[in-house]
Amino acid sequence: MTDTSREYAAALDADDPLAPLRDAFVRDDPELIYLDGNSLGRLPKRTAERIARVVRDEWGSGLIRSWSHWADLPFQAGDLIGETLLGAAGGQVVVSDSTTINLYKLAVAALDARPGRKVIVTDDDNFPTDRYVLEGLAAQRGLELRVVHTDIDHGLDLNVLQEAVGADTALVSLSHVAYRSGALLDMAAVTEIVHEAGALVLWDLCHSAGSVPVRLDASGADLAVGCTYKYLNAGPGSPAFLYVRKEVQDLRQPIWGWFGQRDQFAMGPAYDPVPGIGRFLVGTPSIMAIAAVEEGVRLLAEAGIDRLRAKGQALTGYLIDLAEAWLPDLALATPADPKRRGSHVALRHPEAWRMAQAMIADKVIPDYRTPDRLRLGPAPISTSFTDVWDGLHRLRTIVDERAYERFSSEPARVT
Repeated sequence: MTDTSREYAAALDADDPLAPLRDAFVRDDPELIYLDGNSLGRLPKRTAERIARVVRDEWGSGLIRSWSHWADLPFQAGDLIGETLLGAAGGQVVVSDSTTINLYKLAVAALDARPGRKVIVTDDDNFPTDRYVLEGLAAQRGLELRVVHTDIDHGLDLNVLQEAVGADTALVSLSHVAYRSGALLDMAAVTEIVHEAGALVLWDLCHSAGSVPVRLDASGADLAVGCTYKYLNAGPGSPAFLYVRKEVQDLRQPIWGWFGQRDQFAMGPAYDPVPGIGRFLVGTPSIMAIAAVEEGVRLLAEAGIDRLRAKGQALTGYLIDLAEAWLPDLALATPADPKRRGSHVALRHPEAWRMAQAMIADKVIPDYRTPDRLRLGPAPISTSFTDVWDGLHRLRTIVDERAYERFSSEPARVT
């Protein structure tokens, strides 16, 4: 039975090897409990300093001369992400564009590499932007989008996936960690199923990069995309990354821009993509934003992905134990097995939206996901065990006193 005293949480913090890194983040309100690191990571102090240097020295003083090193930033940051967080050797990850645009680029390239195959496979609980992009491609090309059913609490059954994939399949696109429940897929097992059918696999790593170990090279994954504003702490709207396995980098993506062009400043008359990962770039990269990506990833590299994973499992396990002890009316909507979940937890209740609003009013930041999920994301690098205790204790009071009934049941534009 879990010790539910705050003293126990403090003892866990005292034994936490990552505890010193919490001071690396901006905390301007000591009373605020932030449990939404799976949506937007905290601001690293180093990032504010780095951006100030880029603005003052590299832009202000260096002006156009700074492009002599700025041009390498998408590759530099990509290798840092790949080698420290994604299990990807150098030259296979680049930072560019948004997750949605990167997904489009790689999905089109994959479909073109499997001519004659007419099926795209995804699941009905995949992140909406992924499903919409795939739906649009299927409509434009006269393909079938085969959407398999997923248990929104426990994740995709690989037997169901196996039955959906066949000789007609060109592409399978799935999320490594489910955005709603946190359910974690076995990347190697899924990739094997897809490759046995002769198809390509495209992974969305938005909820796994920086929180769980990702083994892209070891699993044989073909393609992957992910954002940097969640666990990578790069800031709102920060650019995404994409991965293309070295063996398939001859794929030609559909958006032909001058940053993917061979001999870029020759200003040639026709598109001739560079060899390697650079051909997946498009337009001028956002330098200040990529600088922020680097600083966030360097902090994670300092922590180490294995230690982050261990801390994430411990935090979510502790959160689940407290919820079971204190919140019997809120059902767990996340796999109970720590090996089968990422670093966030969903709790199910018909009043989840109003509970979330009551928590925010009480200086606890969660988020809400349809249809009735209260989603809690303690980021391993920046969240303490006492944060989890304080957040759940305040939620317990809100539920016991029915304080959420003071709030509107109408969801806002941003949930």
